[in-house]
Amino acid sequence: MTAVALGLTLVFTAIAAALRVGGASLLRTHRADALRDAAAGRRGAAKVAELLEEPVTLQPSLGMVHAALLVSAAIPAAWALSVLASGWLLAGVLVMLGLALVLLGDTLPRSFGRAVPRGPAYRLSPLLSSAVNLGRRAADFIYDEDDDPTEQGEEDAEDDSDEIELISSVLEFTDAIVREVMVPRTDMITIAAAADTDRALDVALECGRSRIPVTGDDLDDIVGVLYARDLLTLFDAGGGPKPVTKIMRPVHFVPETKRVSELLRELQASKVHLAVVVDEFGGTAGLVSIEDLLEEIVGEIIDEYDVEQPMVEEISAGEYLVDARMAVDDLAELVGMSIPDEDWDTVGGLVLGLAGRVPAQGESFTLGHLVLSADRVQGRRVSRVRVTVA
Repeated sequence: MTAVALGLTLVFTAIAAALRVGGASLLRTHRADALRDAAAGRRGAAKVAELLEEPVTLQPSLGMVHAALLVSAAIPAAWALSVLASGWLLAGVLVMLGLALVLLGDTLPRSFGRAVPRGPAYRLSPLLSSAVNLGRRAADFIYDEDDDPTEQGEEDAEDDSDEIELISSVLEFTDAIVREVMVPRTDMITIAAAADTDRALDVALECGRSRIPVTGDDLDDIVGVLYARDLLTLFDAGGGPKPVTKIMRPVHFVPETKRVSELLRELQASKVHLAVVVDEFGGTAGLVSIEDLLEEIVGEIIDEYDVEQPMVEEISAGEYLVDARMAVDDLAELVGMSIPDEDWDTVGGLVLGLAGRVPAQGESFTLGHLVLSADRVQGRRVSRVRVTVA
């Protein structure tokens, strides 16, 4: 019987160590990386990305199950050792047992998992998923009804809701990549390198832009960035028009897969407010500013010169006109259903994906209980979509 008890201890310790390795690796994995690996077909990445949708509950759930495993490992070992030894020898052996369980079941596996993100989490994703589900169920079981927020005052509930929304925005901010927040190339306002400063000043005043990219041969050839302040300084000095290439500043290029949290720190350190986003082939994908990044946390920032255009217009019950730039996640929240977002970032991209080509204006497509119609098509771009909940 003692051999069986010690065998159980080894089994529980091994499971606890595996769970600690996978959990530490999971918490060091960014959801954007997991989504990219899932798209590349890496096994286990999709499950990890799904777990990382609710990062706040991961550590408590995994910690609860891990602690239960270590306790389960200690009980049979303590019984077996009490049969084999007694007195001071038993006390010393129990101390050694406790140290061994902590070292082999927690400390060493955690150090290894932290040093190797993604890989162990992908391989151990079935174990992690089961542990997280079990931990969440256990947490619900021991939930204290006295802490139910519905019993609090209405004002406190609103404050909690605001705090939760802000925290959720921050967590999503850490996972988002530049492609999800950038201004797409089709909406970029640029000026040709052959233009002069008078023309540039007209564009800045007409469009309300403080920084304008300067293009060479085409939109994929961004040669500089023109600052409205430099134009106003030149105008105030009374000098005549000059080529914009004489006063433009260098361009800050970033890849579209860069995490927005890293980009924000990078722009702060380099004292740059605007970056041009490039795709994997070196072409211009769009541009992103510090304001775009901050809006991911605090919501849309509207100044006194902005004309606010709503992303959603409700026509009737269950029918909406949606700006094609709206995120697929926001549409899913609006209609209250799950929409695949692995292949598309925006509603316009979703329609293009369903069509497999540039759709004709008014053409409709069905996705589950949704009917999406290309309400407005401008050239090769869908700019507005009519969404109907069937």
